[in-house]
Order: sequence, then C-alpha cells, then structure tokens
Amino acid sequence: MAVRISRTLAERIIAGEIEPGTRLRQDHIAGEFGASHVPVREAFRRLEAQGLAVSEPRKGVRVASFELSEVREVAEMRAALEVLALRHAAPHLTHAVLDEAEEATKAGDASRDVRSWEAANRRFHRLILEPCGMPRLLASIDDLHAASARFLFAAWRSDWEARTDHDHRAILAALRKGDTEAACATLARHVQWIGHRPVSAAGGRQRKAFAIVG
Repeated sequence: MAVRISRTLAERIIAGEIEPGTRLRQDHIAGEFGASHVPVREAFRRLEAQGLAVSEPRKGVRVASFELSEVREVAEMRAALEVLALRHAAPHLTHAVLDEAEEATKAGDASRDVRSWEAANRRFHRLILEPCGMPRLLASIDDLHAASARFLFAAWRSDWEARTDHDHRAILAALRKGDTEAACATLARHVQWIGHRPVSAAGGRQRKAFAIVG
C-alpha cells in the first residue's frame, strides 16, 4: 500500500498536478486510498527520499519546490552516474538492445506531448544502462530521472515542441562502433543540457521554469 500511495503521489507531483509547496495531508490521503496512517507515513518517507517532498517541523509534509541550483545538481549527478552505468553496460549491449533503443528514440521524436516524449526518453536511457547489472546504481538513476521529469513537465506542460534527438543517435552510433569513450562523453554532455522558458502560473502570472531535456 505504501508503494502504491507513493507512486501515485509521485506521478501527480512530477506531472505538476500537485504544485510545489502544497501540504500533503495524511488524513485526506489515507481516506482517498482507504488506508491507515502507517502506509501514508511510509509513502511520505519514500517521497522525501526521492526529493519530491520535505518534512517541516510543526508544519507537516509539503511538496518540495525546486530552484535552478537543484536542476543543475540533478543534471550533474545524472551525468556522473549514467556514465558509470554505461561503462559497465557497454560490453554487454547487444544489437537487439541497441535496435530497441533506436526505436525508443524514434518514438520520442514522434511524440506529440511531453508525457510520451519523457516515457520514450526514459526507455532509451534505461535500455542502454540496464545491462550494467548494478541494481542500486540503476535505482538511484531512476530517482534522478523522476526529478528530471518533474523539471521537464514544469517547463513544457502546456506547450510541447517536437524535436529530433541527435545526441541519442550519436550515442548509439558510438556504441555500435564499440567506442565507449565517445558514447560516454556524448551522454554526459546530453544529460547536462539545461534550458529555461517562461510558463504560466496560477492567476495568469508568468514564472521561469528550468528543465533538463535529455
């Protein structure tokens, strides 16, 4: 139950359905899921571990906000951890896996909204990294992808622009040639790209949102 609650709340936070700073009320969430407060508290701890929620003394648990510094931190962490995973995965990547990753890239290029693009993008990264066989490393990368998705959705929720992912193709080309160093260098640069754009906030106000697109 705790996993189910945390996963559902994480999806809502990442998608921007629950705004930063919003208080997460135990009683309301317990009532929605028909659960006691015990799994709800465990779900909150999971969200805190993912960086999606913060616990404040005497104020309860709130959805975490994010600043440009946090976006950059996530990007740099992703670069370091994904390059580590790719170095270990590269010797085990098969033609079939690389073909699947290419199809994921094509699906991302054809996406008409940010949700489908993010899913295709995450699939690409997971396919080329999973053969590293390091479950703790992959779990940490998954958490960072969740944070990246949150930044991405905040910037592109209402206005998606289709794109062709040249970096993904360059990574695949290098891996097919057996050039792991070139693939790792492109991957590191790719996930550290940070963009920003104005988005509409409540009341018609404009604010700047930052996003990792990679």
